[in-house]
Amino acid sequence: MPLLAPAQDHEIADIVALVNSAYRGELAAQGWTSESYLLGGQRTDEATLRADLAAKPGATILTFRDAPGDKAYACAWLEPTGGEAWYVGMVTVSPLRQDGGLGRAMLEACEAHAKTNGGQRMRMTVISVRDTLIAWYQRRGYQLTGETEPFPYGDERFGEPQRDDLAFVVLEKRL
Repeated sequence: MPLLAPAQDHEIADIVALVNSAYRGELAAQGWTSESYLLGGQRTDEATLRADLAAKPGATILTFRDAPGDKAYACAWLEPTGGEAWYVGMVTVSPLRQDGGLGRAMLEACEAHAKTNGGQRMRMTVISVRDTLIAWYQRRGYQLTGETEPFPYGDERFGEPQRDDLAFVVLEKRL
């Protein structure tokens, strides 16, 4: 059973490496979770992640690891957004450990954490053309809300778009 723990400040560089390897890395390109065909460059960086954590009180990055002191092999961003909703994003599993149910377990851990802290709904955004990923979340109870958000073109902190039709769809799940 994985050990669930919030990421610590000294682990942020390792979290960034994990996220970038899963979303844009060489091994990720072989898996279904990759978005390298949509975006080049990095998924995140240390400065951005630190700034986001500092700017969003209550936000955390939950991690899975084998034992205390081990490097995380899965993580997710979790943030209370006010009221009953919590945002979950950046759900990540190392490409070396995918296809073992860890993504599902991480998502369930985030939902349990939110519910324990008063959350009644989970929300997330997914790039609209990532049909396989959207379907995966739908199988876990998330539903498209009909809402969309613009993709941050021109902000290369999140990567270099390979196409001009990117947007985010919003999914939500009642807890």
